[in-house]
Amino acid sequence: MIRVDAGKTPGYCDGHSRRSFLQLGIAGMGSAGLGAFFQAKADSTAKGIPAKDTSVILIWLDGGPGHLDMYDMKPEAPAEYRGLWKPIRSAVPGFDITELYPRQAKVTDKFSMVRSLYHNTGDHFAGGHRMLTSKDMGVSGANNIQKFPGIGAIVNRELGARRPGMPGYTALPYASSIGLNPGYFGGHMLGVQHDPFASGGDPNSYAFKVQNLHLVTGLSIDRLDDRKDLSTRFDAMQKTLETSKTIDAMDRFNRQAFEFVSGSTARNAFDINKEDPKLRDRYGRNSWGQSTLLARRLVEAGNTFATVHLGGWDHHWDLKASYENYLPKVDALTATLFEDLSERGMLEKTLVILCGEFSRTPKMNDGGNGGPAGSKGTPGRDHWGNSMFCLMGGGGVEGGRVIGATDQKGTQPVSRPVTPCNIHATIYKVLGIDPKIHLMDPSGRPTPVLDDPEPIHELF
Repeated sequence: MIRVDAGKTPGYCDGHSRRSFLQLGIAGMGSAGLGAFFQAKADSTAKGIPAKDTSVILIWLDGGPGHLDMYDMKPEAPAEYRGLWKPIRSAVPGFDITELYPRQAKVTDKFSMVRSLYHNTGDHFAGGHRMLTSKDMGVSGANNIQKFPGIGAIVNRELGARRPGMPGYTALPYASSIGLNPGYFGGHMLGVQHDPFASGGDPNSYAFKVQNLHLVTGLSIDRLDDRKDLSTRFDAMQKTLETSKTIDAMDRFNRQAFEFVSGSTARNAFDINKEDPKLRDRYGRNSWGQSTLLARRLVEAGNTFATVHLGGWDHHWDLKASYENYLPKVDALTATLFEDLSERGMLEKTLVILCGEFSRTPKMNDGGNGGPAGSKGTPGRDHWGNSMFCLMGGGGVEGGRVIGATDQKGTQPVSRPVTPCNIHATIYKVLGIDPKIHLMDPSGRPTPVLDDPEPIHELF
């Protein structure tokens, strides 16, 4: 839907009336009541935070990936803790990872590993909310409503897109946290305009197409231009009557939305078929690999924050079959992403993050899930938030570093404990956003985005 409404709106308590505006019915870009939207960059600059041209790709392993089976292996621990696979040496001495990650082992100099992350909850929803918003707020399986904006939504509010014609915040192929869509990725009190723009579909499909980038039936670009011209003329008539920073911000927001739906920039960026088939093979000819490649295409074109959804990590049993299917795919897409970014000269401007809402129990179960041992296949691991991992690399984050350590059985951090707040603060540092900013909650009270705004300084 695209509408130009020339009607007069009633005044607000601040004394300003709000000029009617061009409304674009596009997922994630549909409303514009944002007086401070474009002020954020200037605010950060005034506080001495340098402007940056950086972006983020968050690869979200929804369901809870196990740290002991991937990046924090304990080969000397008892069998029920050390698990089914052996560690292998990597390009960085002392940075051993699972044998199911041979390609990543060659590029550990390009990323670092936080081994001492924790938030101490084994509840999917509580963990997801803490990892994606940094906040506890009593969220749980019994009370799973989002209570604070996701970090991508805050980034979108603060920065918008890095280039005209691109969405600032995207989800590939969709945003989902523990079955909630967009879940804790959403804009919440910031408004649906800060929900991620989801591509939908399967980027691995030959017929992949982003439906939301196509105008509704009967509406051509020429007609859209006519409507934009009408809006411009109407605005010109109002210029002598109304002036405010809020109105100016709305003008610019509308212009960005128009450029997004009418221009070719986003459509070209989403056209994954323009990629070299050999590179597509390297990422993996599956939805996960191609979604990751698409994320690279988007940040290259000017997207600021892209999320990639890799779901299905709740492995309470039959871990062997699941991980021997999943981990080679993650290995290919992660290693190729770092290689690709490096080859394109984009690694210093693109932060890659790989994590989930929590980890899995250090001690494996018996594979029975309440029934006879092994009746569900090989043993698995249950929920665990007392020790977790987070992969981070690029965007100015140094590679080849291991932050913190867990105890001999991987049950809890024993050095340099890190919380989700510290992960978020690190992301803000990469993007050039003040980690001490506040948002106004629904009651009108200022709320800090981070309770602990300290980044992980050892990564820089």
